Amino acid sequence: MAIEADPGFRLECGVCGASSDAAPLASLCTICGGPQLVRYPEVAELGPDVAARWADRPRGMWRFREILPLRQGEVPISLGEGDTPLLPLLRLGEDLGLRLLMKDEGRNPTGSFKDRGLAAALTRAVHDGAREFVIPSAGNAGAALAAYAARAGVPARIFLPEDTPPGVQVRCRAFGAEVTAVDGLITDCGALAAEDASRTGAFDLSTLREPYRIEGKKTMALEILEALEWQPPDAVVYPTGGGTGLIGTWKALEELAAIGLITNPETRLYAVQGEGCAPIVRAWLSGQQVAEPWQDAHTEAWGLRVPRARGDRLILRAIRDTDGGAIAVSDDRMQQETLRLQRTEGINACIEGGAVLAAARALRAAGQIREGETVVLFNTGNLQNY
Repeated sequence: MAIEADPGFRLECGVCGASSDAAPLASLCTICGGPQLVRYPEVAELGPDVAARWADRPRGMWRFREILPLRQGEVPISLGEGDTPLLPLLRLGEDLGLRLLMKDEGRNPTGSFKDRGLAAALTRAVHDGAREFVIPSAGNAGAALAAYAARAGVPARIFLPEDTPPGVQVRCRAFGAEVTAVDGLITDCGALAAEDASRTGAFDLSTLREPYRIEGKKTMALEILEALEWQPPDAVVYPTGGGTGLIGTWKALEELAAIGLITNPETRLYAVQGEGCAPIVRAWLSGQQVAEPWQDAHTEAWGLRVPRARGDRLILRAIRDTDGGAIAVSDDRMQQETLRLQRTEGINACIEGGAVLAAARALRAAGQIREGETVVLFNTGNLQNY
């Protein structure tokens, strides 16, 4: 799938604001070490008519290519990711007095939202010359990298916590990746991946270490807004480990406003974490700009077991700029609401999907989400991924 025009993009540090050309194999900001964001200088010139072009193209996330990091003539590495359904939760919505919708990312090729970010990151890195890859993962990102690396014909190495569900390791190895089980958390895996990259020259695809996983994840929000006929929801409730998708949603709303497809994007963003690992929630409640590492992190939602997020400043800025917030829920509540999604709505939900339903229920009870509002939840994976 070749693009019709070079969209042009630059990089901007999300922390210090330094701007630079998108150099091959871009990583962290060279000035302050912060995560970088992709900027499209001509985004406002696209105009609202671009939506018709997006609608006329073959389905999938790459149809939004004017605001994706592809250069002229480049073909993405794709397995058909994206175009997942936005499902109305009629019974649960009626129970809560909301127009409740769920973006079901379990329909992606390897069964999670990670496919979007890894497709974008691997595409850009391969076009920029990378020939082998390494990643630390709580599970789903590893499976996604393994599949897309196989698609691209490049080797991948994955570092996983040893208590990651066995099925995840099986899936990673099935796609041909080299898997190392680590006695520790994803932060320990990250240190080993960084050492591997330094020693072997492999490109490190850790969350927010490179800027393009956000670009893939933001396409979830683009699809949501398109499905809502460019009427922004009142709130988005997002399960937040590394936070790439929440940052991507924030970024997508800004870009769609610049294009002129949405006006007054007053969508409130809520970050959801587990009570046993809630560094973003703690930082938000205490008014901090950074989230200190969480000690003794534990939660059965392994996608949320991230004791320190590289994008903490951006996550906190996103929820504050949108008048949203952060909330922690217990594993018991996650499990209860996961079953409720499965048995009441037929959603093949993962525990992180249950976490956001539990959070929405608590936010509604607290009056932060109000009667009749349109609220979007994310189911980030499917039950078979465990």
